[in-house]
Amino acid sequence: MTQTTLAYPRPITFTGGTIDRADHLRIDPERLAAAWADPRARIVLLDGLDPRPTADSLLATSPVPPEAALGDHALLGLRDDGTPVFVSLIVIKSDEPPVFPPKVWQVIPQLSLDEAALYGAARSLVDWHDRHQYCARCGGKSHPIRAGWVRQCEICSTEHFPRTDPVVIMLAEYEGKVLIGRNARFPPRRFSALAGFVEPGETIEEAVRREIMEEAGVRCGRVDYLFSQPWPFPSQLMIACVAQALDDRIVLDENELAEAVWVSKDDVRAALAEDENALFLPPSPVAVAHHMLRWWLGD
Repeated sequence: MTQTTLAYPRPITFTGGTIDRADHLRIDPERLAAAWADPRARIVLLDGLDPRPTADSLLATSPVPPEAALGDHALLGLRDDGTPVFVSLIVIKSDEPPVFPPKVWQVIPQLSLDEAALYGAARSLVDWHDRHQYCARCGGKSHPIRAGWVRQCEICSTEHFPRTDPVVIMLAEYEGKVLIGRNARFPPRRFSALAGFVEPGETIEEAVRREIMEEAGVRCGRVDYLFSQPWPFPSQLMIACVAQALDDRIVLDENELAEAVWVSKDDVRAALAEDENALFLPPSPVAVAHHMLRWWLGD
């Protein structure tokens, strides 16, 4: 796999964070406590796992409340001016049925790159703690250590670290067209790049070829890496690639995709321009697939 030489200057949501993750503070209890006691310290406010917009900010923060405990919070890092930023690991969930992802599509496009990256890290970390409160080795209760970046079992002392799952997301290219697909849960005409998790013992290139073959029956050869995007729903790393198809015959796996189609550059231009006569509706600008289509156009 080689990295493409075509530059892509557009900002991609959840990338471009500038906060210093300050790993040196995570392992130093005294310096961590000092950061917590810093009068400038701020806590990112979440509504469950969603951003909590206020009149002043789309990603609200607050000073550390006097009654708050450091052990219930994770250190996200230090801002450029040295301000420590934390997030509560106690999730207050709504009784309402979950909607994926609540409020995010309205708020995220309005955030700065830095705010979106900070929110993405906070959401993924908080969600991981909420879903991993028991040891995978012995079943014992675990608790956060190292500023919230590790959980330790209270019985066997096994340490567990936050997960990031690698996902390949790819365009297959053949004779001036690219392959896109529609998942059954997508609304009609809403297409995106094909995607799937990298499996154990598999390279990125092998995962790209396997996923395209499994979902659309298309054989591919060369695979090029484009760029990546952290995706905090709950915690994936989207690895964008383009693969060179060896033919254009589609054999659809309807358990994976509802539709798959080859589209031309004119088709993609019309979709991204929101032309009412476009062949398909493009993925949201929040998603890396949107930027992959723009990359393919040389935009």
